[in-house]
Amino acid sequence: MSVSNSVKDRLDDRLGLLKSFDHFRRDVDLHGSMQAMDNINEQALGMLTSDKAREAFDLSQESDATRDRYGRHKWGQRALLARRLVEAGTSFVTMYMNNPDVPGTQKNRIHGNWDIHAINGDLYYDLGVRMPHFDRAVAALIEDIYSRGLDKKVMLVVSGEFGRTPRITVQPGTKSKVMQPGRDHWPGAMSVLVSGGGAPMGQVIGSTTAKGEYAKDNKLDPNDLLATVYHFLGIDQNHEFLDLSGRPMPILPHGAPIKELI
Repeated sequence: MSVSNSVKDRLDDRLGLLKSFDHFRRDVDLHGSMQAMDNINEQALGMLTSDKAREAFDLSQESDATRDRYGRHKWGQRALLARRLVEAGTSFVTMYMNNPDVPGTQKNRIHGNWDIHAINGDLYYDLGVRMPHFDRAVAALIEDIYSRGLDKKVMLVVSGEFGRTPRITVQPGTKSKVMQPGRDHWPGAMSVLVSGGGAPMGQVIGSTTAKGEYAKDNKLDPNDLLATVYHFLGIDQNHEFLDLSGRPMPILPHGAPIKELI
């Protein structure tokens, strides 16, 4: 696997455009941030063009059995790629899980992402397609993290952006024009899966009220999760960056590492 000429040309064009913007930004740089950005850009370019990175992106190096175990769909192959990137030395990987694009499913009945309001799709059908492939991909990734001795080095966080209404709503679908079930946005409670990171596993941290409406015991918020991730990565959660006016901006306004995971 190698970078084709057309891809290289596009990359060169983008680098040229970036440099033209940087020329103007350096004139107003007050805190040396441009030099820091140069270092980051150099690392990013190295990741895109190095032999090690190209090999990490080449999933054909994996056996058919391994690729099948993760699942022959976008989620499964992205999870496998995430494992390979970590093994190649990548320190932070984001895996985008919108639609698994499973061959043979009715794509017109699957919403493009997890935002399954009743107006967007049939919750029961949608999750009936998504969840088995989600479970398979995430389980395979966790198994490999531990079987390859990466569990002290890698922390896996599986999270959405908020919860969903405890009660199912029924409305006519925008496309289907028929009454169908869905769930709306709900900030009162949500669940997050964390694995690895040298943390003790097999825990359920916190609880909700009986109907899953609100946090009850050991209430946590997203900043506590971020503080936990920062702790694992060795980042000082009290660190501040200066904005363009010289005003200090904290990387985390509040929160503390989740003690059960430390």
